[in-house]
Amino acid sequence: MKPALIDTDILSMFLRGHPVVRENFKHYLKAYNNINISIITHYEILSGLKHKDAHKQLSSFLEFASLSNILPLTTQSSENASIIYADLCKKGTPVDDIDLLIAGIAQENNMMVITNNTSHFERIECIEIANWSK
Repeated sequence: MKPALIDTDILSMFLRGHPVVRENFKHYLKAYNNINISIITHYEILSGLKHKDAHKQLSSFLEFASLSNILPLTTQSSENASIIYADLCKKGTPVDDIDLLIAGIAQENNMMVITNNTSHFERIECIEIANWSK
């Protein structure tokens, strides 16, 4: 199994206790020492919890994040995302900037993206995807 970058929707499902997602995390952690998330996913989860004023969930997320590998947005991942953006626009199948940035980070770090948002990420040919919710 290739190293994985966890997308926001799958991480949200994990944090809510989704049994299939939790089982897949457990299986992954047998092969790898920690979970990888992007700084983009970190922001999305953090901003959502702060907006909802969800103190208990925020505390749980911050503990989870402290044990995870948080991958930064770099100039290389930004360049990767811009190439993906241009390619998808030429094909008439653009996706959200957030998804492009996550894909750029995954590509830079040679990781597959674990997402439930397969309709967007499957358009991005340069990355592998998997859905851990099924």
